[in-house]
Order: sequence, then structure tokens, then C-alpha cells
Amino acid sequence: MQKPIEQTALYRIVNPRHIAMFGASNRFAAMGTNLLSSILALGFEGDIYPIHPEEDQVLKLSAYKSVLDLPVTPDLAFIVLPTAVVPEILEDCGKKGIKQAIIVSGGFKEVGGNGIALEKQICDIAARYGMRFVGPNCIGAVNPHHKFNATYFPYNQAAGFIGMASQSGSFITQMFDYLSGFGLGYSTGISVGNEANIDIVDCLEYLGACPHTRVISLYIETIRRGREFIDMARSIVPYKPIVAYYVGGSEGGKKATFSHTGALSGPDKLYDGVFRQSGVIRANSIEEMFDFCLCLGLCPKPAGNRVLIQTHSGGPGAVAADVCSREGLILNPITTQTLEKLKQYVPHTGSTGNPIDITYSKNSMDYYESIPKVLIEDEASDAMLIYFLMPGHSVRRALEGFGITGEKATSQAGAFIDDQSKTVADLIKGFSKPFIGFSFYTRENRFIRNLQDNGVAVLPSPVRAARALAAMVRYTDYRKKILAGC
Repeated sequence: MQKPIEQTALYRIVNPRHIAMFGASNRFAAMGTNLLSSILALGFEGDIYPIHPEEDQVLKLSAYKSVLDLPVTPDLAFIVLPTAVVPEILEDCGKKGIKQAIIVSGGFKEVGGNGIALEKQICDIAARYGMRFVGPNCIGAVNPHHKFNATYFPYNQAAGFIGMASQSGSFITQMFDYLSGFGLGYSTGISVGNEANIDIVDCLEYLGACPHTRVISLYIETIRRGREFIDMARSIVPYKPIVAYYVGGSEGGKKATFSHTGALSGPDKLYDGVFRQSGVIRANSIEEMFDFCLCLGLCPKPAGNRVLIQTHSGGPGAVAADVCSREGLILNPITTQTLEKLKQYVPHTGSTGNPIDITYSKNSMDYYESIPKVLIEDEASDAMLIYFLMPGHSVRRALEGFGITGEKATSQAGAFIDDQSKTVADLIKGFSKPFIGFSFYTRENRFIRNLQDNGVAVLPSPVRAARALAAMVRYTDYRKKILAGC
């Protein structure tokens, strides 16, 4: 049985009301100052108490000489200090009654030598006071729904539905802009660092209970509690998908991950088995992990592996078909009933095989409404892939052919694209099958941006779209097996 979210170890770490900030100053190049600036920039609505032995104010906030002098007991201690003083500071936090901490400071187990002893020391202090902490050697955490960004990078996009726990801080923070390129954002992102106290399993517990998280993503270099990981994942997968990217299965990966967080990695086949047993979808790259998350978070889950592909260009359709076949998806011919319905829309130059290649049609807008509606209703299919191509200059050029030019042409072209993208989005919302678009255009294209902002999954290539659909089919299969007790 899942704990209430308020009882999870991470709840007050990523939903703090009061923060004691160690390491921030009025020196703007300091790491702690930058992290405090990030917290302030997102509009954190709680109280922040900078702790500084010399300054009376830090970034216009009243500062205190010691955490013991604070007028309240904060939920969270945020520590960005030299390694040697971290145990002393954590001890004071324990005396003050603080029960949660994020320790950004590095120089612990990951460097070996005395760092191993220092990490054990902070673990012993935390145990003595009943504290839970993230880190050390991490980059912080972000919870946009709480207006809390305790990381080095600014968070400028909307709060999202992807929950992430990462054993690399870069794959939290440096993904902010990457995700915004798909109209996506985090629900919560946690950089776990050395996992001296809170680990990936604790993150799963929180993200599984988080109401803002539709899909969980994991960057993994090692799993320290294998049995607990499997049990926790299997308790979550029936109602929320988990996608993981594991590195460390090669010799180069093992060496890199050990020097990164002091983690001991295992062979690929072992992790393949752990993920299958857990119901976790394995991705082969960071990009693929987020592709899978996008589609799993936006689309209905497929009932099976039968797919229809719609295109108006042979090459992209052929690539999608090839990848679907390689991934175990089935491209059945469309049914006789569907063929009959399509007759009025598909010209003699088109193909009604699978892929359905329209080429050109009398009414080009049939491609975005009438044809996909017929195809998605086909009873012999479980999902649909569609190639999107609507360059704005073509719409404007068509208007100019009717004598509409200048700002009026620009305005009418934009309104037309807005209307067509909304038509596609509204159509998709009426069906319980996944509908995934692919295009070589990005969010710079108004049509693609509108689709994504209206909740349509659109990926940058037929390969990525087909692989994401295959991942969704695997999730359906894993979920069924877990619910059946397999």
C-alpha cells in the first residue's frame, strides 16, 4: 500500500515552507548565491533564512549568524559549503530540529580517501537526529508546482508532468531548455548525488504518490537497493509508467560512473532483467527517455500492437513502417469498411496500403481532419502515427494567390494554422487510441507548436515516433503482467 505523499521522505524536501540557506553570500560568483538566486527567481513563496557568519543581509534577505538563532525551525536546510564544515553544520541543524536537508557540497565518497569517512559521519549525524537528506554531491531539486527551484539553472517554462530522479545533476538542470523545446516541463526533478541517505527508491516512492506526475523518468548509474527498487516500481507501474536510462554496463561506463558518484555499476543483462521484472521501460538515450515520457504522459495507452501510418510523403512513411516492424509492431491492411470511407478523400495517385500515403488531395485540409478521423476509427488498429507538414510560407503563398498580401496575409495565415491545429487536437481528444505525430519541423513552426501546446504528442522524426509507440506497447504489456501477478 502506497504511503500518503506527506509521509514520504522527500515531501518536505521538495515542498518546503521555510528554508535555512547555507553558503549564499553577497558574492555573486559563489555557487550558494547562484542557487539562492534560482530559488528567488521562480518566486518561492515560503521563508528563506540565509545563514552567514559575517553578513547581516544576503541578497536583501535578513541573515543569521547561526541556524540556532532562527526564530522558527525550517523544514529544509540547504547546504552549499566546504566539505570539512558540513558535518558541524548538519549537527547544528539536528539540534535545531530540522528534519530535511539538501547537501550540494561535494568531496565525499566520490573522491575516496577522507571523503568516505566524512560521508559516514554525516550519515551518522542524520541518523542520530532522525534527518533525511538528498546528496551530498548533488545539484539540488526543482518542483515548479511549488515555485521551488533549488538548482543552478533558471527554470523558465511551465510546470509539467514528468517526474525525474537522476544520479547526474546535469540531466536535471540541463534538460530544462531541452524539454521546453517540446512544450514540456518537470513536475519534480531530484538530483540524488551520492545517495548517502535518500536514494532512487525513495524518489520513486515520492513521484509515485505525486499528483502532478504522470510519468516517471530515471537516470541510473547504479541501483543500491535492488529488491526494494523492484517492489517499489511494481507497486507504481500499474497506474503510472516508469522510464529508465541506465549507463554503466560497459567498461567505460563503469569507470565513469564510479568516479562520478562512487557508484558500482552492473552488467547490462542484469539491469535488463531488473527493469523487465519491475515493469520499467528501458531507454537507450536521454532523448529517447524523454520521447517515451512525452508519449506516455500525453497519449492514451494502446490496447495492442497494431498500428496505422498516415503520410503524404513516401519516405517518412516508409521509415516509420520499417522501424515499427523492427520493434514488433504490426502494420495490418486497413479494413474494407475503412477503404470504402476513404474513397472520397484519397486520389488515384495515393496509396491505401499501410502506410496510407495521400500524396495530394482535392482538399488539402482533409489530411488533418477527415482522413485521420476515418483511420483512427478503424477497428483493426490500436494506434496511429501521422506525418505532419504545414509550412507557414505555403499557407501565406496560397493566400497571396488570391490577392491577400502584407500583414493581412500574415494574420490570416496564422489564424488558419491555429484553426487547423485545434481541429487536429480536438479530433484526437475524442478517441482512446494513441495518436503520435512526427515532423522534421520543430516548435519554431507555428503548427507544430500549437499541436504540442494543445496536448498532441509530436516527435522530430519517424524513427523516434515509432520507437516511442513501441515503448507504449511494452508498458501496456508490463502493466497487464503485473496486474495479473506475473
